[in-house]
Amino acid sequence: MNANMNKKVDQEAVPLYDTVTSLEPKREMEIPAVIRKKRKWKISQETGIMWSSVVIIFLLWYLITKLNIFSEVFIPSPAKTWAAFTDLLVNGYKGNSLLFHLLDSLYRLSIAFFFALITAVPLGLISGYSTKVRAALDPILEFYRPLPPLSYYTLLILWFGIGDLSKVALLYLAAFAPMYIAAVSGVKGVLEDRIHSATSLGANQWQTFRYVIFPSCLPEIFTGMRTAIGFAYTTLVASEMVAAVSGIGWLVLDASKYLRSDIMYVGIILMGITGILLDRILRKIEVKVIPWKGKD
Repeated sequence: MNANMNKKVDQEAVPLYDTVTSLEPKREMEIPAVIRKKRKWKISQETGIMWSSVVIIFLLWYLITKLNIFSEVFIPSPAKTWAAFTDLLVNGYKGNSLLFHLLDSLYRLSIAFFFALITAVPLGLISGYSTKVRAALDPILEFYRPLPPLSYYTLLILWFGIGDLSKVALLYLAAFAPMYIAAVSGVKGVLEDRIHSATSLGANQWQTFRYVIFPSCLPEIFTGMRTAIGFAYTTLVASEMVAAVSGIGWLVLDASKYLRSDIMYVGIILMGITGILLDRILRKIEVKVIPWKGKD
């Protein structure tokens, strides 16, 4: 009798459980939709604030030049700067197009950044994994890292000449340190529980490094890459101002000799926009490579 009653209770409980579970996915689908709408509104609001700041800066620039608060030698008007930009697009500067000067700078930066990436990150990962390797490399890195890049640039010019090789070497050294330190910090920041869990599941050292340590280091590595490319870009402009015959930095310095502040403003604005675009590209790659960042 009791067994029959239990069977009836179980048979009656199954439809009720199925009904509840069938309702749960609908609830889960509704909540993310609301969050998505709020997030979309938040992003559009931030974008509006950002563009409002840009518009305010341009309005202040226009008013300052319109009221003749400063001479146009110091602050050219937006219209004069735009005219200089269009003239550079059509006629170039000192026999080379504006695009040539920009690509020349980006070529030097990309070569140096690439070689720094393929050397600094592996060495940083090995140093974070091995205290002996870190002890061997740290004195060298800590010695040259605080030095201003232009202080040893003269030595690089003496060794490699005033061509691209000395500039690439300077940018390589400037980009190496941030990426190396970020990789070391990433390895040292990996939780030991993750390593022990992988080891307990039978993973060897290589598998632990490949599937646990390296993915955990990627956020730090990308932060180091963004820092490195920003620092290397500022160093690039400085190196072109010291010894170069092309590039955006050289263009700005050469224009200053003739008090062409409008061309100087064009070069400075282009450098700023290029720096923003380079950082955005790295951010896009970061989102694709490590979509789990910030979701732990």
